[in-house]
Amino acid sequence: QAATSTRTIVIAGVPDGLLQDDVMADILTIHFQMSRNNGGDVEEVTYPTRNKGVAYITFEDPEVVESVLKKDQHLLWDKRLPRHYPLTVTRFCDSVSSSLIPLIML
Repeated sequence: QAATSTRTIVIAGVPDGLLQDDVMADILTIHFQMSRNNGGDVEEVTYPTRNKGVAYITFEDPEVVESVLKKDQHLLWDKRLPRHYPLTVTRFCDSVSSSLIPLIML
């Protein structure tokens, strides 16, 4: 578990209800694999989660987490989406995931 958490990021702001969950997971995978998004090989995407608009992405290499977090702004875009969606990207840890819950419920 500890090894996985060092390779996982939390994504908030995923557009909810626009597309099927598996399609949205594919779009997230593509976004975070692109070098222009400082991404790398994605091992797993967890979406949907218990929190609306939140996904977890686990990379194969923990160094990718650091580079993804350094990017100023992540805009999710795909031809199947009506517009660009700004994403909030944070390091995965139990305190982060629980602190996001009040924001999501607003």
